[in-house]
Amino acid sequence: MEATHFPITNWSEDDRPREKLMLKGKEALSNAELIAILIGSGSRKESAVALSKRILASADSLNSLGKMSISQLINFKGIGEAKAIAIIAALELGRRRRAEDTVELLKVTSSKMVFEIMQPIIGELPHEEFWVLFLNNSNKVILKSQLSKGGISGTIVDVRLVFKLALENGATGLILCHNHPSGGLIPSEADKQITTKIKLAGDSLDVKVLDHLIITETKYYSFVDEGIL
Repeated sequence: MEATHFPITNWSEDDRPREKLMLKGKEALSNAELIAILIGSGSRKESAVALSKRILASADSLNSLGKMSISQLINFKGIGEAKAIAIIAALELGRRRRAEDTVELLKVTSSKMVFEIMQPIIGELPHEEFWVLFLNNSNKVILKSQLSKGGISGTIVDVRLVFKLALENGATGLILCHNHPSGGLIPSEADKQITTKIKLAGDSLDVKVLDHLIITETKYYSFVDEGIL
Protein backbone atom coordinates (compact mmCIF):
# COMPACT_ATOMS: atom_id res chain seq x y z
CA MET A 1 0.00 0.00 0.00
CA GLU A 2 1.40 3.36 -1.04
CA ALA A 3 2.09 5.77 1.81
CA THR A 4 -0.01 8.89 1.93
CA HIS A 5 1.97 12.13 1.53
CA PHE A 6 0.98 15.02 3.74
CA PRO A 7 2.30 18.40 2.67
CA ILE A 8 4.21 20.38 5.27
CA THR A 9 1.33 22.84 5.56
CA ASN A 10 -0.79 20.06 7.04
CA TRP A 11 1.69 19.21 9.79
CA SER A 12 1.23 20.61 13.30
CA GLU A 13 3.36 23.69 13.88
CA ASP A 14 5.40 21.97 16.61
CA ASP A 15 6.44 19.21 14.19
CA ARG A 16 7.35 21.46 11.30
CA PRO A 17 10.80 22.68 12.43
CA ARG A 18 12.16 19.18 12.98
CA GLU A 19 10.71 17.84 9.74
CA LYS A 20 11.74 20.98 7.86
CA LEU A 21 15.33 20.56 9.05
CA MET A 22 15.40 16.95 7.86
CA LEU A 23 13.87 17.75 4.48
CA LYS A 24 15.44 21.12 3.68
CA GLY A 25 18.50 21.39 5.91
CA LYS A 26 19.34 23.58 8.88
CA GLU A 27 19.84 26.71 6.75
CA ALA A 28 16.13 26.73 5.84
CA LEU A 29 15.00 27.28 9.44
CA SER A 30 14.43 30.66 11.06
CA ASN A 31 15.92 31.52 14.45
CA ALA A 32 12.52 30.92 16.05
CA GLU A 33 12.23 27.49 14.45
CA LEU A 34 15.70 26.49 15.67
CA ILE A 35 14.85 27.59 19.20
CA ALA A 36 11.55 25.71 18.96
CA ILE A 37 13.52 22.51 18.31
CA LEU A 38 15.54 23.19 21.46
CA ILE A 39 12.55 23.69 23.72
CA GLY A 40 10.58 20.85 22.14
CA SER A 41 7.07 21.99 22.96
CA GLY A 42 5.00 25.00 23.82
CA SER A 43 1.73 24.96 25.73
CA ARG A 44 -1.91 24.20 24.98
CA LYS A 45 -2.44 27.79 23.91
CA GLU A 46 0.87 28.44 22.16
CA SER A 47 3.09 26.36 19.87
CA ALA A 48 6.84 26.06 20.41
CA VAL A 49 7.43 28.25 17.35
CA ALA A 50 5.08 30.96 18.59
CA LEU A 51 6.69 30.87 22.04
CA SER A 52 10.14 31.15 20.46
CA LYS A 53 9.03 34.13 18.36
CA ARG A 54 7.76 35.82 21.52
CA ILE A 55 11.05 35.26 23.32
CA LEU A 56 13.07 36.56 20.37
CA ALA A 57 10.85 39.63 20.05
CA SER A 58 11.48 40.44 23.70
CA ALA A 59 15.22 39.74 23.56
CA ASP A 60 15.58 41.79 20.34
CA SER A 61 18.55 39.71 19.07
CA LEU A 62 20.37 36.41 19.55
CA ASN A 63 23.21 38.29 21.25
CA SER A 64 20.77 39.68 23.82
CA LEU A 65 19.15 36.28 24.24
CA GLY A 66 22.57 34.76 24.90
CA LYS A 67 23.04 37.12 27.87
CA MET A 68 19.79 36.13 29.57
CA SER A 69 19.95 34.17 32.80
CA ILE A 70 17.85 31.13 33.71
CA SER A 71 15.67 33.29 35.96
CA GLN A 72 15.03 35.76 33.15
CA LEU A 73 14.10 33.02 30.67
CA ILE A 74 11.69 31.24 32.99
CA ASN A 75 9.73 34.47 33.26
CA PHE A 76 8.33 33.59 29.84
CA LYS A 77 5.21 31.52 30.26
CA GLY A 78 5.92 28.09 28.82
CA ILE A 79 9.64 28.14 29.64
CA GLY A 80 10.73 26.05 32.61
CA GLU A 81 14.18 25.50 34.02
CA ALA A 82 15.05 22.63 31.63
CA LYS A 83 14.06 24.63 28.54
CA ALA A 84 15.93 27.70 29.78
CA ILE A 85 19.07 25.63 30.32
CA ALA A 86 18.76 24.14 26.81
CA ILE A 87 18.59 27.63 25.26
CA ILE A 88 21.55 28.92 27.29
CA ALA A 89 23.66 25.85 26.51
CA ALA A 90 22.95 26.04 22.76
CA LEU A 91 23.83 29.73 22.52
CA GLU A 92 27.01 29.22 24.55
CA LEU A 93 28.08 26.44 22.18
CA GLY A 94 27.49 28.81 19.27
CA ARG A 95 29.63 31.47 20.94
CA ARG A 96 32.46 28.97 21.57
CA ARG A 97 32.29 27.65 18.02
CA ARG A 98 32.65 31.16 16.67
CA ALA A 99 35.67 31.72 18.90
CA GLU A 100 37.30 28.49 17.68
CA ASP A 101 36.56 29.21 14.02
CA THR A 102 38.07 32.69 14.12
CA VAL A 103 41.26 31.52 15.82
CA GLU A 104 41.88 29.22 12.86
CA LEU A 105 42.37 32.18 10.50
CA LEU A 106 45.58 31.52 8.61
CA LYS A 107 46.94 35.04 8.75
CA VAL A 108 46.05 38.27 10.50
CA THR A 109 45.88 40.99 7.86
CA SER A 110 43.69 43.67 9.44
CA SER A 111 42.37 45.09 12.69
CA LYS A 112 38.91 43.84 11.74
CA MET A 113 40.23 40.28 11.69
CA VAL A 114 41.60 40.75 15.22
CA PHE A 115 38.20 42.03 16.32
CA GLU A 116 36.54 38.94 14.88
CA ILE A 117 38.94 36.73 16.84
CA MET A 118 38.58 38.53 20.16
CA GLN A 119 35.03 39.87 20.25
CA PRO A 120 33.49 36.48 21.12
CA ILE A 121 35.98 36.15 23.97
CA ILE A 122 35.94 39.58 25.63
CA GLY A 123 33.43 41.76 23.78
CA GLU A 124 30.48 41.07 26.07
CA LEU A 125 32.19 40.73 29.47
CA PRO A 126 31.02 42.89 32.40
CA HIS A 127 34.63 43.31 33.59
CA GLU A 128 37.87 44.29 31.87
CA GLU A 129 40.38 41.74 30.58
CA PHE A 130 43.71 42.24 28.83
CA TRP A 131 44.76 39.69 26.20
CA VAL A 132 47.72 39.33 23.87
CA LEU A 133 47.80 37.62 20.48
CA PHE A 134 51.26 36.20 19.77
CA LEU A 135 52.16 36.01 16.07
CA ASN A 136 54.96 34.40 14.12
CA ASN A 137 56.86 36.10 11.29
CA SER A 138 54.04 35.18 8.88
CA ASN A 139 51.50 37.02 11.06
CA LYS A 140 49.84 33.74 11.99
CA VAL A 141 48.37 33.54 15.49
CA ILE A 142 50.35 30.96 17.43
CA LEU A 143 48.94 31.76 20.88
CA LYS A 144 46.34 33.94 22.52
CA SER A 145 46.61 34.52 26.23
CA GLN A 146 44.76 36.38 28.94
CA LEU A 147 47.30 38.49 30.79
CA SER A 148 45.03 39.94 33.42
CA LYS A 149 41.46 40.18 34.61
CA GLY A 150 40.21 43.11 36.60
CA GLY A 151 37.22 45.03 37.78
CA ILE A 152 35.14 47.24 35.56
CA SER A 153 37.46 50.19 36.30
CA GLY A 154 40.60 48.62 34.89
CA THR A 155 43.24 45.92 35.01
CA ILE A 156 46.97 45.49 35.57
CA VAL A 157 49.34 44.02 32.99
CA ASP A 158 52.62 42.25 33.81
CA VAL A 159 54.96 43.27 30.97
CA ARG A 160 57.55 40.64 31.96
CA LEU A 161 54.96 37.87 31.49
CA VAL A 162 54.11 39.19 28.02
CA PHE A 163 57.66 38.72 26.80
CA LYS A 164 58.23 35.49 28.71
CA LEU A 165 55.36 34.00 26.69
CA ALA A 166 56.60 35.63 23.49
CA LEU A 167 60.09 34.14 23.83
CA GLU A 168 58.83 30.71 24.92
CA ASN A 169 56.57 30.50 21.87
CA GLY A 170 58.93 32.03 19.33
CA ALA A 171 56.64 35.00 18.65
CA THR A 172 57.97 37.90 16.60
CA GLY A 173 54.86 40.08 16.85
CA LEU A 174 52.22 41.00 19.43
CA ILE A 175 48.71 42.39 19.18
CA LEU A 176 47.39 43.79 22.44
CA CYS A 177 43.66 43.63 23.13
CA HIS A 178 41.43 44.67 25.97
CA ASN A 179 37.74 45.35 26.37
CA HIS A 180 35.86 48.36 27.66
CA PRO A 181 32.73 47.09 29.46
CA SER A 182 31.35 50.65 29.40
CA GLY A 183 31.14 50.50 25.60
CA GLY A 184 33.40 53.51 25.16
CA LEU A 185 36.16 53.33 22.55
CA ILE A 186 38.39 56.23 23.55
CA PRO A 187 41.74 55.00 24.95
CA SER A 188 42.62 56.19 28.44
CA GLU A 189 46.02 57.54 29.42
CA ALA A 190 46.68 54.22 31.13
CA ASP A 191 45.89 52.41 27.84
CA LYS A 192 48.41 54.58 26.01
CA GLN A 193 51.05 54.19 28.72
CA ILE A 194 50.91 50.38 28.80
CA THR A 195 51.08 50.30 25.00
CA THR A 196 54.20 52.46 24.99
CA LYS A 197 55.76 50.43 27.81
CA ILE A 198 55.23 47.10 26.00
CA LYS A 199 56.37 48.57 22.66
CA LEU A 200 59.65 49.83 24.13
CA ALA A 201 60.32 46.49 25.81
CA GLY A 202 59.55 44.69 22.56
CA ASP A 203 61.94 46.87 20.56
CA SER A 204 64.89 45.68 22.67
CA LEU A 205 63.88 42.02 22.19
CA ASP A 206 63.01 42.34 18.50
CA VAL A 207 59.35 41.51 19.20
CA LYS A 208 57.15 44.09 17.52
CA VAL A 209 53.87 45.41 18.89
CA LEU A 210 51.72 45.38 15.76
CA ASP A 211 48.55 46.93 17.20
CA HIS A 212 46.44 47.49 20.30
CA LEU A 213 42.67 47.07 20.04
CA ILE A 214 39.99 48.27 22.42
CA ILE A 215 37.00 46.00 21.96
CA THR A 216 33.34 46.44 22.85
CA GLU A 217 30.30 44.35 21.99
CA THR A 218 29.92 45.67 18.45
CA LYS A 219 32.85 47.99 17.72
CA TYR A 220 36.60 48.36 18.15
CA TYR A 221 39.33 50.98 18.26
CA SER A 222 42.69 50.24 16.63
CA PHE A 223 45.74 52.23 17.74
CA VAL A 224 47.32 51.62 14.32
CA ASP A 225 44.23 52.59 12.32
CA GLU A 226 43.95 55.78 14.37
CA GLY A 227 47.64 56.60 13.86
CA ILE A 228 48.75 56.53 17.51
CA LEU A 229 51.02 53.48 17.26
